[in-house]
Amino acid sequence: MKQLNKYNAGWLALSVIIYFVVQMLIQADVIDYYYQITLMNICMDIILALGLNLIIGFTGQFSLGHAGFMSIGAYCCAIMMLKMPDLTGFLLGLLLGVIVASLVALIVAIPTLRLKGDYLAIATLGISEIIRIAILNMGDLTNGAAGLSGMPILNNWTLSFFGIMLSLIIIVNYIKSSPGRATIAIREDEIAAESMGINTTKYKTIAFVIGAFTASIAGSLYASSFSMIKPDNFGFMKSVDILIIVVFGGLGSVTGTIIAAISLGILNMLLQPFGQLRMIIYAIALIAIMVFKPGGLLQHKELSMKKLFGRLSKKNTPKKEASK
Repeated sequence: MKQLNKYNAGWLALSVIIYFVVQMLIQADVIDYYYQITLMNICMDIILALGLNLIIGFTGQFSLGHAGFMSIGAYCCAIMMLKMPDLTGFLLGLLLGVIVASLVALIVAIPTLRLKGDYLAIATLGISEIIRIAILNMGDLTNGAAGLSGMPILNNWTLSFFGIMLSLIIIVNYIKSSPGRATIAIREDEIAAESMGINTTKYKTIAFVIGAFTASIAGSLYASSFSMIKPDNFGFMKSVDILIIVVFGGLGSVTGTIIAAISLGILNMLLQPFGQLRMIIYAIALIAIMVFKPGGLLQHKELSMKKLFGRLSKKNTPKKEASK
C-alpha cells in the first residue's frame, strides 16, 4: 500500500491547517493563558483516550490502570527536567518515561491479560495502585506524598499537537496493520481467533504496551504543563475520567475519541463558574448523552478522507445520459 496518496495528503493538510489556525489564535491572544491551559488539558486527554481506546475499543480488554502509566511518564519527565530544566531535559524525560512505562506494561501484561472482563479490570486497577504506592515510597527520588515541584513549564500548543500526532500515527497504523486486524478479531471473538491460529496473548500484550506508551507521553506533557505533580494526580478517578471519554466517543472509534475529548473538555470549562454544582451538572449531561446515544457519539464510525474525496468526485463528475 502506498503511504503517500491523496488521502494521507488530505489528512496532512487538515492537520497543518488546524495547527496554524490555533497557533495564530494564540499569537493574537484570542486564546489567552486560561484557555491555553484548557487546550493543553484537552490535548493530554486526547492522547490518553486514544491509548485506552486501543486497549478497550479495539482489543476488547477492560483496563482501569491507565493513570498508573501516565504517572510513570510524568515522574520520569519531572525528574529529568529538575536535572536539566530545558527542552533537552523534557525530551530525555519523555524518552525515559515511554521506555519505563512500556517495560512495566510488558511485565504486567503477560500474566494479567489472560484474565477477562471484571477480573482484568480489577487486576489493572491493582497495577495502577501498585505504581502509585511505589512512587510514594521511593524516598527523595519522587519526594513521597509531597510530590515534585519546581519543574519548568515547557509545554505549549506545538508540543501538545506533536504529541497527539505521534500517538495518532502509532495507533492508526497499528490498527490498519496485520497485527491490528488480528487484535480486532480478538475483540470480536477471542475463541474463534484462537481457533484460527492467532496468538491472542501476544496481540493483547502489544496493544496494552502501545496504550501504556501513549499514556506516558501524556504524563510527560502533564509534568511540563505544571510546576508541581503529586501521586494523587494519578489516582483511580483519573482512569475513570479517561474511560468516560472513550465510552462517550464510541468504543473502537478514533474520530469519536477526539471529538469526545474536545467536547467534554469544553463542557468542563463552561461549567467552572457553577462551583460545586459543576460535577452534578456534568454527570447529568453525561447520563443524558449516553441515554440518547448509548453506543457513543460515533460508535465504530470514523471520519474517512476516502469517502469525502469520493463524494467530491461524484459532485464534480457530470451526469451521463442514461443509456437507451
